[in-house]
Amino acid sequence: MDGIAPFHVMDLLARARAMEAGGRHIVHMEIGEPDFPTPEPIIEAGRDALARGLTHYTPALGLPALREAIAGFYRERHGVEVSASRIVVTPGASGALHLLLAVLVDAGERVLMGDPGYPCNRHLVRLVDGEAVGIPVDATSAYQPTPEQVDSHWDARTVAAMVASPSNPTGTVLGRAQLAALYERVAERGGSLIVDEIYHGLVYGEHPPTALAVSDEIFVINSFSKFFGMTGWRLGWLVAPERYVPALDRLAQNLFLAAPTPAQHAALAAFGSEALAIMESRRRAFQARRDYLLPALRELGFVIDAEPTGAFYLYAHARRFTDDSFAFANRLLDEVGVAVTPGIDFGDHRANEFLRFAYTTAMPELEEGIRRLRKFLAG
Repeated sequence: MDGIAPFHVMDLLARARAMEAGGRHIVHMEIGEPDFPTPEPIIEAGRDALARGLTHYTPALGLPALREAIAGFYRERHGVEVSASRIVVTPGASGALHLLLAVLVDAGERVLMGDPGYPCNRHLVRLVDGEAVGIPVDATSAYQPTPEQVDSHWDARTVAAMVASPSNPTGTVLGRAQLAALYERVAERGGSLIVDEIYHGLVYGEHPPTALAVSDEIFVINSFSKFFGMTGWRLGWLVAPERYVPALDRLAQNLFLAAPTPAQHAALAAFGSEALAIMESRRRAFQARRDYLLPALRELGFVIDAEPTGAFYLYAHARRFTDDSFAFANRLLDEVGVAVTPGIDFGDHRANEFLRFAYTTAMPELEEGIRRLRKFLAG
C-alpha cells in the first residue's frame, strides 16, 4: 500500500465541498466527470430494467445483447468489425484494466506508460505486484510516448506498454500512423499494447481511429462514463484478442462475478439515435468550453504547448507562477475559490510545474473562474 498514493485532488475536493457547505461559492475545474446528467433514454431503460426485475447476475463477460451492441457501435461508428465474443463488460474502465493487468502481468514484470498520465494506471500495476515505468513525455510528442522511447525503456522484464488517446491529463490524441508504429515496436518485443480509449467519443475535429483498426492484437479499454455520461453506473468494457477471453472470463468470475445488471440493461439505450444525438450535442458544448478556456488561460500566462483535441482537460504549465503545484492549487482554492488539480497527481516528470483544468462545468462558471484567476494573478 505504500506504493499506492492517494489522489491529491480528492483532498482538495473534500475541502471545496466543506467550503460550499459553509456557504462559499467554489468554481470546480478539478473534477474529471461530465457535469451533464445521464441522458434520459438511458435512465428510462434503467428504470424499465428495475421494474421488470432484471437484477440478477449476468454472465461474467457481460450481457450478450450489450456485447453485441458494443460490437455494432464499432462497426457503425468506426467501420471496424469486432466480434462480440472479444468484448468483456466490466465494472467501469478501472475494472477492465484491473482484470487485464491481472492476466498479463506477473510479479516483478514491467508496464511502460507516459508520465504524465492517469494515476490509477500505475497504481493498478503495483496492485498486481508489477512495476509501472513512467516514460517522461512533453510537448515535442504531444505528451505521448514515442516508439523510440518504448525501445529505450524496454527491458527483459517488460511485458506491456500502455497509452491513452485522448489522454488524461493532456487531451492529446494518437493518429493511426502513431498507433501502428507503437504497436509494431511493442509486438517486435513480444509484448502487449494497451490503449485507453475512454474519452474516444469526446474529440474536437477529425475523429481519430480506434486502435482496433490497427490490429486485433491490441487490447482496448473503453467506458460508458465519459462520452455516454454514465459515471456512477460503473460500466466499462475491454476488447481483447480472442485467445485471452477464456482467462479473462475465468478471472472475472472470481474478481467481481459480473458488472452491475441494471446498468448493463440501461447501457443498451446508449447506442440508440436519441441518446447519441444528446451526447453529440454535449460534445459540442465541451468543444465550446475548450475553445473559450484555452485562449483565456494562455492570456493569463499559463503555457499550454500541445493543443488538446479530446477529453475535457487542459494541462497548463504554471512555472511562471509556482514551482509547487499542490501548494499553488491549495492557494487558489483558499484565496479565490477556484479548484484545480495539481500536476503531482499525474506522475513525476516536472509535475510541480503543471496544473490540470477540467472544463466539466458550465460556461458561466468557467468565465467566473477566469475572472477570479485574473484578479489573483494580478495581485
